[in-house]
Amino acid sequence: MSDLKVEGFKSSELLAGLGAAFATYSDAEKAAQIKKTNGIFELQVSNEAKEVATWTIDLKKTGTVYKGGAKPKADVTIILSDETLTELASGKLNGQKAFMTGKLKTKGNMMLATKLDGVLKSASTQKAKL
Repeated sequence: MSDLKVEGFKSSELLAGLGAAFATYSDAEKAAQIKKTNGIFELQVSNEAKEVATWTIDLKKTGTVYKGGAKPKADVTIILSDETLTELASGKLNGQKAFMTGKLKTKGNMMLATKLDGVLKSASTQKAKL
């Protein structure tokens, strides 16, 4: 899953881990996660050097994570910093608070963006099982 990693982004480790966790899901677990989430998230992450990397979490059709823009179109695009994404994933920051303080911006289905917390948490518990 190293094809998900991007030099200079702490969150690329996290997204590679998320992709690896999805890969370990059984078909039934993947189907349950897709049914529960039913959306495509495009994450536009910027680092301290002001570079932007884009990843897509497809929990509508395939249950995968890949580098680059969403194909087909994302249901929600989430724009945030590398640091904010790592804080969200670790549980140090809550998505609603990040949005309210301007650390996270969304385009598209904002209600779907609220499900990202759950996706990150379910993958980290899956990773903890490994």
